[in-house]
Amino acid sequence: MDKLPKQLIVIGDSSVYGWGDEEGGWCERLKQDWLNQKNSPIIYQLGVRGDGIEKVAYRWEKEWSSRGETRRNKPKGILLSVGINDTARIGQINGRPQIDIDGFEYGFERLINEMRSKAELFVMGLSPVDERKMPFGGCLWYANEHCDAYEKRIEEVCINQNVPFLPTFKEMNSDSRSINWLSNDGIHLNSKGHLYLYQRLRSWEALQKWRGN
Repeated sequence: MDKLPKQLIVIGDSSVYGWGDEEGGWCERLKQDWLNQKNSPIIYQLGVRGDGIEKVAYRWEKEWSSRGETRRNKPKGILLSVGINDTARIGQINGRPQIDIDGFEYGFERLINEMRSKAELFVMGLSPVDERKMPFGGCLWYANEHCDAYEKRIEEVCINQNVPFLPTFKEMNSDSRSINWLSNDGIHLNSKGHLYLYQRLRSWEALQKWRGN
């Protein structure tokens, strides 16, 4: 009997879903890349538009546990990409955040401890926004200073918990091309932005090492 391939669930928000990219997003690109390579893990793309830390925490374990090809063959890996929706200010530019940064850090730490008890965990950072396009949806204000601050909290938790982390915000935001990587809504990446993240993931040593084990 052939050995069953490993499985990786990629869970998070609209970035995981691939919103804004006619080719399906960075996750779909990675999935297609791995499909063309012998013995690569199967990727399950589990992004939901608008999800933040609380919604992902609510659904992740059921999503993970239902993706095993046999009762005992649960996915061996989880890639988490979440947080940008939690940074938004509601109603006005200085309004209250969807979840304050300390509450976010607390929830994020609990979430990754739960996830890493079930599978090997990898975490991605956030992407920049175009503040000139705010408010999003007429009521949500996103700002790069908040994306930066929340990603730093994500990174700190990952370092403390020895979880592989791929920082993305600072590198993207400091690149003069990044304004061309966003859709017209100022939040979602377009095809160029998704291609950038796919290339970063494709060369991420921690993830590629896990794939080959």
